[in-house]
Formats: sequence, structure tokens, C-alpha cells
Amino acid sequence: MQQLKLLLIFIGILFAFSCSDAQELKVGAERTNLYFPLLKNKTIAVVVNQTSKINQTHLVDSLVNQGVNIKTIFAPEHGFRGDADAGETVLDNKDSKTRLPIVSLYGKNKKPTPQQLKNIDLVIYDIQDVGVRFYTYISTMHYVMEACAENNIPLIILDRPNPNGHYVDGPVLQKEYSSFVGLDPIPVVYGLTAGELAKMINGEGWLKDSIQCQLNVIPVSGWTHNSIYTLPIKPSPNLPNATAINLYPSLCFFEPTTISIGRGTLSPFQVIGSPIKTPNNSFTFTPGSIPGMSKHPKHENKQCYGINLQQSQRLDSINIEYLITYYQTYPQKDKFFTNSHFFDLLAGNNELRHQIMSGVSSKKIRDSWQKDLNKYLFIRKQYLIYP
Repeated sequence: MQQLKLLLIFIGILFAFSCSDAQELKVGAERTNLYFPLLKNKTIAVVVNQTSKINQTHLVDSLVNQGVNIKTIFAPEHGFRGDADAGETVLDNKDSKTRLPIVSLYGKNKKPTPQQLKNIDLVIYDIQDVGVRFYTYISTMHYVMEACAENNIPLIILDRPNPNGHYVDGPVLQKEYSSFVGLDPIPVVYGLTAGELAKMINGEGWLKDSIQCQLNVIPVSGWTHNSIYTLPIKPSPNLPNATAINLYPSLCFFEPTTISIGRGTLSPFQVIGSPIKTPNNSFTFTPGSIPGMSKHPKHENKQCYGINLQQSQRLDSINIEYLITYYQTYPQKDKFFTNSHFFDLLAGNNELRHQIMSGVSSKKIRDSWQKDLNKYLFIRKQYLIYP
């Protein structure tokens, strides 16, 4: 009996230690003790949107309440409150709550100018990303890093988990296809948080003229790349849930085609279809104009026939079978790609489009990515903050 008691006590001690080692998940913004002291007596600019929260309070409101001197809010695609459609011009204005000026970094002005950074001592970047190259928040981050480096202003990145951080996949962007939907030579799904990617951009000399940004990443605690993280706030209007975020890398390739991926429905990036009915496409949906989500979507007010992916299992690779199948079964192949140039920018090359058109199998397409992916994975190891 005494031995049993000792064994139970020993097990209890081990359990207590294991529990104490398990860190609570805290995003960078919540770890205020690591960066609030750096803001004292500084004039601050922030790059934020609706996801920039400390618990339930917006980062801007929290900083203002702490007496931090914020001079400017920089807003990315979808705006400060996240209610602008994809591609919609975001205008400069003022925040109705704090009366702080909001400067758009989407549209003609994608990079803070020296005038906009005048008298700024420090910039804070805090935006929830989804880990996909053509999601434009990381392009905004790249340009903010470049502007900070050019103007000798330190940048603090308040890091957040990557909901697609559990895998790396897709073609690596070729330099000649660099654009705002892909600036750096990384795969479509690059397996890094914003903070890790910023370290890579700095370390690999990808900023203009290989200049270096004075970078300070405030890390997430209690998270690994294999953690399942459900975003508490929609990162943009058409990524409403974890399924859409997980399918986004696979379905975004349909954007410059005649196929709808559900914009103008309550299930964007979770359904695929077109007005052309085929025997295997029994599921139907009808895109319509939805304020704050999609204005005049593809095939507006037309019934589309396709497939419903809302119950899909979590992907750990890009599914290009969807794209291959829809191209092969589409009766007017010369009209399938509605904007070939934009498709190539999303892919980061023109090879993928030609492979699809030539009937190359998904396996051979994936094999063609592998050499560049292996090189990228070797580089990636140097910049990982999280296991």
C-alpha cells in the first residue's frame, strides 16, 4: 500500500510538471511586457486591421489607453476595419473612435512614403495572416520593412500563428513574376509566420538593394507549426472560417478563370462551380452581391452547378486536382482562363497554366515543384522561431 501511495504521488508530480511546461497560447500582441517598455516616449505608426486585437480590444485602443503616442494608422487591403472587398481601393480617412489618421497601403500607395513616416520613431506591424503567398498582407509587410529600412526606423512585428503553417507546398515564385500578389521567391504555401517570414526577407537580402530592416519580432507563446489554430476573427471578408482558410491556397487559382469559388455566397472558398451543368455537378449555388463581402461577383444571379467542399478534411498539401478536373471537363477550353497573366502571377510562373492546358498529371506537376521546394525548405530552417 505504501508503495502504491508513493507511485501515485510520483505520477502526480510528473503530471504537475507536464502541465506547468505547457504554455498558454498568447499572440505577440498579448505579450505586452515584451514590447510596451519599447514604446515609452516614442511616436508610433501602426500597420493594423480588424484582426489586431489584444484579447477583445483592438491594439490601437489598447495603446491609446496606455498613453502611447500613435501618430498614424496604416491600413492594408480590406481596410482598417476589414470591410472592403478584395481588390477594392482603400481610401485614406480617419478612425471614427480615436480620430487618428488612416493611411491606405492598398491602391496606388503600397509603401509608406518618407513624408508619411516623418517624425515616426517606431512602426508596429500586427496583422493576422493565413500563410499563403498571394494573400497581400505579406506584400504590405515587405514594403513596410523596406520603408523602415530606408528611413532608419525600427519595426516591431507582433507575431501571430499561421493557420496553414503545418505544411509547405506549391511552385516557388520566379523573379520575373513578382507582383503585389507575390513579391518574394517563396512557395504558394510557405510554412512561416509573419515574423519568421520577415526574418527570412531580411536575412536573404530580398529588400531593395539588400538593405536591412531593424527588426524585432515579439513571438507567439504556446504554439508550434503543427498546432491547429482557429482564427478568432475573419482575416478578410471572404475567408469566414477555418475550412475556407485551409482551401484558399487550392481554390484561389480559380479566380482568373470562368469558374466561381463561391464569392457572392455565404460559403466563399468552399464551393466550386459554373453555370454549365455537367452530370457529376448536382450541387447548386447562386452568387449575388453581398455588401462587405462581394460586389457584383462572377456569375452574379446565375445558378452555378458544382461541388460543395464545406465538409472537407483539413488539407496538408495544395489540391490541384480541382483545377485539372474543371479544365478538362470545361467544354470551351479557350475561354476557361479569363486572365492568363493574373493566373501566372498567382502561380509565380507560366508553367503551371501550360501544364494544365497540356493535360500534365497532378503527380508530374507536383514533381516539377520539388527541386525548388527542397532549396526553399533548406533556407526556411534558418529562420524558424517555432518548432
